[in-house]
Amino acid sequence: PVLLWAYSSGPNPGYNGVPTDHPPGVAAGQNYCTFCHTGTALNGGGGSVSVTFPNGMTYIPGTTQHLTVTIADKVQKAWGFQLTARLSSDSTSVAGTFASTDANTQLQCSQTNLSVFQKVLFTSGASQTCPSGYPLVYIEHTMQGYDATKGASSGSGTYQFDWTPPPSNAGNIVIYVAGNAANGDLTPNGDHIYAATYTLTPAVVSGPPVIDTTLGVQNQTSAPNTPGAAVSPGSLVAIYGTNFAIANAAAASIPLSTQLAGVGVTFNGIAAPMVGIAHGITAGGKTVDQINAIVPWEVTGGSVPVVVTVNNTPSAAANVLIASTDPGIFYIGTDSAGINRPLAYNNADNTFAYPLNDFNGNLKCRPVSIASDVLVIWATGLGSVQNQPQDGAPYTNSSGQLAQDTTTATPQVMVGGVQATVLFSGLTQYPSIYQINAKLGAGTPTGSAVPLQIQMNGGTSSTSQLQIAVTN
Repeated sequence: PVLLWAYSSGPNPGYNGVPTDHPPGVAAGQNYCTFCHTGTALNGGGGSVSVTFPNGMTYIPGTTQHLTVTIADKVQKAWGFQLTARLSSDSTSVAGTFASTDANTQLQCSQTNLSVFQKVLFTSGASQTCPSGYPLVYIEHTMQGYDATKGASSGSGTYQFDWTPPPSNAGNIVIYVAGNAANGDLTPNGDHIYAATYTLTPAVVSGPPVIDTTLGVQNQTSAPNTPGAAVSPGSLVAIYGTNFAIANAAAASIPLSTQLAGVGVTFNGIAAPMVGIAHGITAGGKTVDQINAIVPWEVTGGSVPVVVTVNNTPSAAANVLIASTDPGIFYIGTDSAGINRPLAYNNADNTFAYPLNDFNGNLKCRPVSIASDVLVIWATGLGSVQNQPQDGAPYTNSSGQLAQDTTTATPQVMVGGVQATVLFSGLTQYPSIYQINAKLGAGTPTGSAVPLQIQMNGGTSSTSQLQIAVTN
């Protein structure tokens, strides 16, 4: 074996008891740290290794869990571990992904022969991914983690990190963990090795998904108040129903995936990018689940079927009208005066276009000036753009950099019934979210509650008024 003292910086792969992992020179069933740390039988030192799961012994597909590994032994003072997750149906297949949340842990990535491997360290703000050709993944302590936990508490040491299960129902998943309760002399002598396994079952809804026949699919900015209205390609929509999920979930990265927590949506058979899921909310006087998704660019006009699939079980289709545009302005909140405020701000200083000290001073606000300001409005449903990006992704130029992408049609912005001059209309770097830059026209009414609307191709944003503050 490798030099044993080096294990203080994390063990080689395959030493946590997975039955199909066979490190070089290690007999079947002997792939525990006791192969090197001899003298005390496995689990014979009077202590333990354990994993704390925030969701109990279940997992929600695609939903990250923050795990804690605890190695406990009242006579020891230094701590290490190695953990992996495998499909119960196939222990050679890693289940999900791991990510360090501090420098105390690292990924150990290995080829299937367990003789070629490399570590991937934690770097704040950077992704932590095993290279291609290294399908076996473990998470384990680092030398920094060993030093940080050594003697840190009486009789135990802990490590924390994130685990994200597979994006769809993968059946039962087995967590294999081994812990080393060491005496701290950096030799294999006098250490106690512990191992444990945990079987997690997928958390499932109580029945097949059902799209609500009344609420259905709506523009997210006006939902749940616009049932039956058309939506458009590229727009953010809310889909209401039951048995979509048992917990909330949100997309963690862009480009957006078409699967989230085992849930997917199709429009006329085309998979939609998934933004988020809310479980057990009240909408339209009902308790429902809500999916936020993006209508794929490829969906064409007319009435199309929408299907929600949860853990491979599809709902009955619900039809929705598709139009070229369905403009809507994003809502921030209702202030203490009962005024509904939009996501609209002054371009010069990013202050929200509300009265000074609105929202009890928790937001930086000032009225938009007719004379000197450009108003920035965030919206959805503004239709096609000059350079159509991939579904769920921002537009990038030939160099792969984010680039400006303007709408093919220009919306009308009405402030207090007076048309503003649109300086820019296009997509932001966030899929489905458009930005409009507008200069307010002469004669625009002033005050603390001036209505703001978008008009486009005969459609008008939100029937419930959103209002801004305007000054000369």
